[in-house]
Amino acid sequence: MEKPFFAGVLALGLMTLVALPACQRSSSVARADAPVDASGTPRLLDLGSVGCIPCKAMAPILEGLKVEYSGRMQVEFIDVWKNRDAADAYGVRMIPTQIFFGADGKELARHQGFMGKDDILAQWKAVGVSF
Repeated sequence: MEKPFFAGVLALGLMTLVALPACQRSSSVARADAPVDASGTPRLLDLGSVGCIPCKAMAPILEGLKVEYSGRMQVEFIDVWKNRDAADAYGVRMIPTQIFFGADGKELARHQGFMGKDDILAQWKAVGVSF
């Protein structure tokens, strides 16, 4: 039973990569700055899709961060299957992609693939943001 499950997960992952041809880029990844909002807080932007398995696994993590760090960190999700322009604007090559923006709106780091809560907090710390 594990082999069919694994094959299904692998097939869905491959379909995710195939379904994003509009998001393919050259070898250089665009670094996008985000608009600065009045709150002046760091922002975590997750670009993915509600149909992507790793993205689904990250959804409760992102919701938890949004609640736990309310007022100290903005957490936003954009479904790039519904908003392909966002994928283009942020240079998304693979989903999920997390982009870490400083309070000034400058991109500090980016990660592709699933990212757990501890890894997200470690990335913030690595770029000099502590909560």
